[in-house]
Amino acid sequence: MSLEEVLKFVFPFLDGIDLAACMLVCKQWRHIAKDDYFWKCVCAKRCPSTCKRPNPPTATYCKLYQLFYKQQHRRTLPPPRLSFDELEFFIDIWTGDELIFSEVVPGAVLQRGMQIPPTASVSVLVGRKDSKRVARIINKSPFRTASRALAFDYLVFSPYYPFISTIRAWVSLLFDEDRSNGVVDVFGIEMDFSEEANSKEEVLWLLDMLDWK
Repeated sequence: MSLEEVLKFVFPFLDGIDLAACMLVCKQWRHIAKDDYFWKCVCAKRCPSTCKRPNPPTATYCKLYQLFYKQQHRRTLPPPRLSFDELEFFIDIWTGDELIFSEVVPGAVLQRGMQIPPTASVSVLVGRKDSKRVARIINKSPFRTASRALAFDYLVFSPYYPFISTIRAWVSLLFDEDRSNGVVDVFGIEMDFSEEANSKEEVLWLLDMLDWK
């Protein structure tokens, strides 16, 4: 059995990272590993439905694997230009048309969590102390559930970032309800941006791209 026959037998069992590494060994290995059949085998393990048609949904299965690889390994962001100490959040909460909570909350306090009464809708602006500008996060959005009150709105980004997809900001009230007497004890508030920002640095970069006025 020749070396080429051995490689063609082994390559379909490799994952994408190992197959890519084989392409760096020498020209012969690279020529063999470029065969899109091997990359189809890799994609079939990740997303079998992409292999059910005669042709891949992208130009090649190798290109398709690059999509999976980039999703697995998130790009490391440089240090954000903002810090929570430089931010303050303007939070207003209504029950119907009656304003029941209105505070300017320092970013560091909101990051740790704060107490807030139960309600029906909420508005959130964020302000930058360094430039005296503000941006909208949530515009009087109603809370959605009884057991865990949720409200959301769509972020408005600066025209300098025209290719950012639609992102929702969520505010969640955390509370315990004593159903015997109908008392609701709110012990905290959380804010998140779904899967778009999962770390402190990603949140700060996302806020920095808002449409500041």
